[in-house]
Amino acid sequence: METRFQDGKEEVLQAWFMDDGEEDHRLPHHCEPKKFVSLDKLADLGIVTWRLNAENHESDEDLKQIREARGCSFMYTVDMHPERLPDYEARLKSFFQEHRHTNEETTYCIEGSGYYDVRDKNDCWIRIAVKKGGMIVIPAGIYHRFTLDTSNYIKAILYLTKPVDSSSNRPSDDLPSRKETFETFLRKETDKVGVEAR
Repeated sequence: METRFQDGKEEVLQAWFMDDGEEDHRLPHHCEPKKFVSLDKLADLGIVTWRLNAENHESDEDLKQIREARGCSFMYTVDMHPERLPDYEARLKSFFQEHRHTNEETTYCIEGSGYYDVRDKNDCWIRIAVKKGGMIVIPAGIYHRFTLDTSNYIKAILYLTKPVDSSSNRPSDDLPSRKETFETFLRKETDKVGVEAR
């Protein structure tokens, strides 16, 4: 399933190493010079990505296949916009806190755009830009965070394998899902540099 629905994926998903700037986290935060990360390298971390037709998300057979294959029985929609989300700033701040989940986090952007940030083996941030039509799976146990970009808007569907997913802010390295992910993805012997998540 991971190799399907790949056409045009780079148009809605892109990744790069972040700078250390402290200014507005909604900015792109590219390093100088820019250091892009291929989606194949993200896959080495266990991060799965697809491009789907967001206009057809309610009846999309491709989406149905992905959900069935990954066991995503539960879903909820997040509509993040300053005028529509109660406690917008507080919610955005909580999503930007570095954390990890006990189950994988599958997000499908159906409108707008935003950023997922994950760590590489050197504890550097990789920023993943997700636009309308982009779908991303963050494995259980991977430290990450989310923020909007300067458009200040995303409407996304989050798919879960259980009705409630617990998360833990960093550090929580001793939890079973973190250890399992570490064993599965982070200790792969590879010639690829800078792709192991932290």
